[in-house]
Amino acid sequence: MTAPATPTSLVLVRHGESVGNVAATRADREEALVVDVATRDADTPLSDRGREQARALGAWIAALPPDQRPEVVWCSPYVRTQQTAQLALEVAGLDLPVRTDERLRDRELGILDRLTWRGVQARHPEEAERRRHLGKMYHRPPGGESWADVALRLRAALGDLEGRDAGRRVLVVVHDAVVMLLRYVLEELTEDALMGVIRERSVRNASVTRLDRVDDAWLLAVFDDVAHLEALDAAITEHEGTGDTGG
Repeated sequence: MTAPATPTSLVLVRHGESVGNVAATRADREEALVVDVATRDADTPLSDRGREQARALGAWIAALPPDQRPEVVWCSPYVRTQQTAQLALEVAGLDLPVRTDERLRDRELGILDRLTWRGVQARHPEEAERRRHLGKMYHRPPGGESWADVALRLRAALGDLEGRDAGRRVLVVVHDAVVMLLRYVLEELTEDALMGVIRERSVRNASVTRLDRVDDAWLLAVFDDVAHLEALDAAITEHEGTGDTGG
């Protein structure tokens, strides 16, 4: 029998709530121009609620039947994703290989980093206008990335993932925009279809999205599911960020 040429399933998890998520929500509520976070984005850790969510994720993994548990983890190098994966695996009691790949990192915002949407409009009105004209998919802030740029590096990462972990169940711990763009790439969505999903809902912290490989296609089985958080009375948080910030 020929071995599968791709993983059998991909479980995409957004990291637990970060202190950056909390700060971005507070900045939006206070109508501030800048998100008050001391660390660079890559070093921003989980909040206490985020750690609770990561542990709930681990309890959910532990309760899965053995033939449904992940066999390997791919993870963004950012602190909040690394902490989410580590806590979840500790609670699940699993010692799995964790492959850290910088191509799974959050979208880089360049000169708009740490600015709320009000901050962008106040400090870089020309970029706010470019964003309105080009749309979310193709606007690339100076020094940063467009969503299309992120999709390009995700295609490259998926090529390595599919070759290295063919036939395995893979847990992928990443960021909200990355979950959306992995769906875009794997399901072969159009720009309009992707934006329709984004308008309808965001990706909640520590939520589970699963795609299964059926024949030669990736099929969405679960999207943004937080039943595992509800089951353990863990906080359910939804942080969209502002001005495309927050991850």
